[in-house]
Order: sequence, then C-alpha cells, then structure tokens
Amino acid sequence: MTDDEFAPLTPREGTALGDDVYAVLGEAILRGTLRPGDRLRDVELASRLGVSRTPVREALQRLERLGLVEVAANKYTRVKEPHPDAYPHTTEFMTYVAGDAAILGLARATPEEHADLVDAVNALIDRSERDDGLGLLGSTTAFYQLLIRATANHVFITIMREAGLAIQRNLQGWTPPNEDVDLRTARYRRLRDAVVARDGHAAESILMELNHLSSPCGDDPR
Repeated sequence: MTDDEFAPLTPREGTALGDDVYAVLGEAILRGTLRPGDRLRDVELASRLGVSRTPVREALQRLERLGLVEVAANKYTRVKEPHPDAYPHTTEFMTYVAGDAAILGLARATPEEHADLVDAVNALIDRSERDDGLGLLGSTTAFYQLLIRATANHVFITIMREAGLAIQRNLQGWTPPNEDVDLRTARYRRLRDAVVARDGHAAESILMELNHLSSPCGDDPR
C-alpha cells in the first residue's frame, strides 16, 4: 500500500466508525487497491484513516467472516485469495436466492414495487437484445435487489445486505447467461410475463433456466 491510498475518515452522523472503515476496506478490495496477500495491519490502517484501532479491528473481523480476509493468530491478517469455486458457487447461490425472492416478492410487492420490477425486466430484455454484457450485469443486480426488497422480509434483506460485498467480489468477471442471444432474450421475455402475472414460481423456474441450474423440483433446464 502507498501512503495516498487511504484518506482520513470524516465521521458521518448516524453511522458507526466501524461501518465506515468496513466500507472503505471493502471498496479497496473490490477495486484491487488491496490485492490478495496484502497485509492488513490495524495500527497502520488506523493511522491512515485517522481512527482508533477498535473500528479497524471490527471491520477486519466482518471481512474475515465474509471470506475476504484471512487471519493467522500472531502471524498475519491479509486479503484472502478467492476460492477457486467462488464464482460458480456464488452464481448458483444467487440464482436460488433470487428464485426464493421471486416467490415471496412477487406476491408481496406493492403496486409501485411491482411496476419497478416490470421495468427492471424490460431493461434486462433490452440489454440482452444488444448483447450488452456489462449492462446485463448491472440490470441483473438491480432486478435481484428489487426482488429482495419486495419480500418485505427484514431478515432476508439484512442478511443479503451484509453478504453483498462478498457477492460482488466473487462475481467479478461475470458473463451473461447463454451464448445464444435469441434464446437468452426469449427467456427474459418469459420472465417478464411471469413478473407481470406475479407468478413467482414461474419466475423462479426461468431464472434457473437462464443460469443452467436444476430447479428445486428436480427438472433440468439443460
């Protein structure tokens, strides 16, 4: 790390310092400013961020629980190398999470939330038709976030918010599902029909198809 990588934090009203430190370190890991193997010394980080060691330690403990940091007692704390299966496992995890969120969220969504979900799927269709990989990633993220919020389940929402940083890191390098643009787009259109009809089970099944996963009922979309 160089001396100008971290600026002193300005405390924000209503926010714990540990949360601010967590956000700064997490963003540095996502951007690659902090790379796998980089040592994380609490004294050094506290000095650079202009805080005490306590919020730094709290942030490092959270990052360790998410698998972004590894600790060997009395030896080192460092940025952890992603597991070789992190990408496929996280893709699988998020697809099943989104499927569950679709079942709950489409049934519970307010009229405004439902309209936002339809708009989000229309954006997915547009990005798919143009084979815009980066746009599809952003639109998929937005759609999943809307589904999770629509569940109105505070436990679900809180857990996914906490896991968000690890999910973002593990999905770096994401590529659009299905190489066949027409097939992929047709599936997104079917997804729109399911969302419009508030058919969560149909939406779940289509999400499985899009990501080449077996449905919970055992049907193989491939």
